[in-house]
Amino acid sequence: MLHQQIDWELAEREAWALRRQKGIPNNRRLFVLACMDERLPVEDALGIRVGDAHVFRNAGGLVTDDAIRSAMLTTQFFGTKEIIVVNHTECGMMTATGDYLTNLLREKGIDPDAVQVDPALPELKLPPGTFPKWIRTFTDVDEICLRQVELLRSSPLIPADVEIHGYVWEVESMRLRRPGVRLAEKVNTAKAMGARG
Repeated sequence: MLHQQIDWELAEREAWALRRQKGIPNNRRLFVLACMDERLPVEDALGIRVGDAHVFRNAGGLVTDDAIRSAMLTTQFFGTKEIIVVNHTECGMMTATGDYLTNLLREKGIDPDAVQVDPALPELKLPPGTFPKWIRTFTDVDEICLRQVELLRSSPLIPADVEIHGYVWEVESMRLRRPGVRLAEKVNTAKAMGARG
């Protein structure tokens, strides 16, 4: 009957709107930490849809204080049981050092040692000279992906039973891979085929 379908659709909309109030977790009980880069299509890369995950994006897809804050909330209070970190090749965070970026800010008249890193918490200040470290640039996407997984696993704010994995999105092939596993290096080479001399 039509009224049953309408009632079901209304109940679904209410459940969607009131998920947090009703204690309904996201569809996959998943938290994704990813880079903010527009070339990383998180949902497509992971094969998920809207409602499947809490997706947190920042420059580099790095475990920062706010990433930990969000991961803690979703795992401790919203029923999330899995975290996936997605970093990507050709990341902008590999194009300059923290010192270089800090000096550029100084040239623009901004003193990084004097700024508040969180305007809502003025008491939260970086010690002088640590701004370049706070920016968190890196040189190896595979290494940084593995490091983000380690940082999440070692956080006392994330429950020990939460599964945590990391992947690298290759912008050049538009595919995910495991950190350190470059399939192209294993195919069509004499070394990979075990050629004998």
